[in-house]
Amino acid sequence: MGNNEDDDYLMLSGIQHFQFCKRQWALIHIEQQWEENVRTIEGEYLHQNADQPFVREKRGDKLVVRAMPVKSESLKISGICDVVEFIRDDSGVEINSAEGKYIAYPVEYKRGKPKLNDEDILQLAAQAICLEEMLLCGIDQGYLFYNEIKHRVEVPLTAAIKNKVRLVVAEMQDYYKRRHTPKVKTGSFCRSCSLQHICLPELMSKRTVKSYVEGRIGE
Repeated sequence: MGNNEDDDYLMLSGIQHFQFCKRQWALIHIEQQWEENVRTIEGEYLHQNADQPFVREKRGDKLVVRAMPVKSESLKISGICDVVEFIRDDSGVEINSAEGKYIAYPVEYKRGKPKLNDEDILQLAAQAICLEEMLLCGIDQGYLFYNEIKHRVEVPLTAAIKNKVRLVVAEMQDYYKRRHTPKVKTGSFCRSCSLQHICLPELMSKRTVKSYVEGRIGE
């Protein structure tokens, strides 16, 4: 059959990058540039505690699944849910190797304090869309767990939020197909960007990082 069909899928986690800065997303996902800073390292450490592939933990009427692979055929995205909680409920759906019916709730782990910003909510909603397609169910809420306060916040996942996810992912797909890296748009967010030393805003205002590097090599 050739390449795995998932090779054509965008990374679900890229939604957060795209909402933070479209140029950052393109540098990472199109031009394959990356640079770690304290925030990304702390984030990776936090996710290691959640990312124990397919670890299932039963707590009464709750089944907790960690590092659950998910994908959406309609959006052509795939990724990993930090945690999916399945709560036993007669109005839910059946899941493999579990007795009874369950309602699913995605739980995304974040390193800082509660912000409920657009990128976090859309990433969580994208996970819900994937789970809805895979489990043939509806998911109307999820949770963001904030490590700094060791507390989670309930997030309503409305039809409007899910529609916004579809619009954002469609734009991501368009950029990816065209291999388009947006020009620099600087702001206060640049100071916390893990790619600030790669993005080179003044130099790159009219050129991509790739063309700049190739030009330097050719000198």
